[in-house]
Amino acid sequence: MAGKSEPISTEHVAVHAWAGQIQLLLLVIALAALLVAPMFLYPIFLMKLLAFALFASAFNLLLGYTGLLSFGHATFFGGAAYFTAHAVKVWGWSPEFGILLGVAGAAALGLVMGAIAIRRQGIYFAMITLALSQMFFFFCLQAPFTHGEDGIQSVPRGHLFGLIDLNQPMNMYYFVLAVFILGLLIIWRFVNSPFGMILKSIRENEQRAISLGYSVQRYKLGAFVMSAALAGLAGGVKALIFQFATLTDVTWQMSGEVILMTLLGGIGTLLGPIVGAGLVVTLQNYLATSDFPVTVITGVVFMVCVLLFRRGLVGEFFASKLGRKLGFRAGS
Repeated sequence: MAGKSEPISTEHVAVHAWAGQIQLLLLVIALAALLVAPMFLYPIFLMKLLAFALFASAFNLLLGYTGLLSFGHATFFGGAAYFTAHAVKVWGWSPEFGILLGVAGAAALGLVMGAIAIRRQGIYFAMITLALSQMFFFFCLQAPFTHGEDGIQSVPRGHLFGLIDLNQPMNMYYFVLAVFILGLLIIWRFVNSPFGMILKSIRENEQRAISLGYSVQRYKLGAFVMSAALAGLAGGVKALIFQFATLTDVTWQMSGEVILMTLLGGIGTLLGPIVGAGLVVTLQNYLATSDFPVTVITGVVFMVCVLLFRRGLVGEFFASKLGRKLGFRAGS
C-alpha cells in the first residue's frame, strides 16, 4: 500500500450525467455538517480531528502523489507545535504570527531533511527520514526552550488579528475549520497544477520522467518541503487547540500514526486521509475511557482494512463501480 497504487479495474463504466452535481451536493452537505458539528459534538474533539486530518492530508501529498514514504513527519508536526507555542507564550506573538512561524520552521526543517533524504530511494529514504527525525527528537529533549519532558504548557490562544478571542471554544473551532479548509484548498491546487502532474509521473515511472528532461530531485524536494509546511500548519494549530507542545508530538509513534491514518483512508485521494484520521481519532477518543486497549483495537482495524480494502476505505469506494459512475477518481 505504501508504493504504487493498485490498478483500478479497466472495465468501462459510464459516468452518470449528474455526477458533477452529485459531487457538489456531497461537498455542500459535508461543509454544512462541519459548520453545525460543534452544536452536537465536543468542540475539542472536532478540532483535534481537523488538525490530524490536515496532518494526514499533508503526509499524503508526499506518499500518495509523489510515492515517497517518510517515517519522520512528526518532526514537522511537533517542531511547528514547539515553535508556535514558544512564540505565542514567551515572545507574546499573536496566534496567526505564531502559526506562520511554525509553518516557516517546519518548511526549513523539511528543506534540510529533504535535501539529505531524497538522495536515496525506497526503504533507504524512509530510514533516513526516521533517523533524522530521531535526531530532532533528542534535540527537543535537550533544548532549553522546549522544557524537556515537561514541554511548553499553558500556551495562550490570544486574539486572532487582535479582534477575535480564541479562548471562546466556538471561535477557536471555526478558526481551526477555516485553516483546515485553506490547507485542503492548497493541497488540491498543488495536486492539480502542472507541478502536481509531474509529481504523479515521478511516482508512476521515475526513469521516464528523467528521460523527459525533468529534474526529479528538485521536484521531490519541492513536494517534501510543501508537505512539511502543511504538516507544520497542522502542528501549529494543534499547539493552540490543546495549549501545549510536548515530546509526544515529535516521537516516531506520531509518524507511524499519520502513516496509519493515510493508509486506512486511502493514499492518492484527497478524501482518504481525512476519513482515516477521523477513524483513528474517534477510536482514540471513545476508547480512551474504556477497558479496551486502543492500540490493539486500532491494529485490528488496520489489519481488517489491509485484508479487505487494499486501497483504503475511500480508495476502494472510488475504484468501485458506483464510485466511478459518480465520477470519483484517485486525486479527487
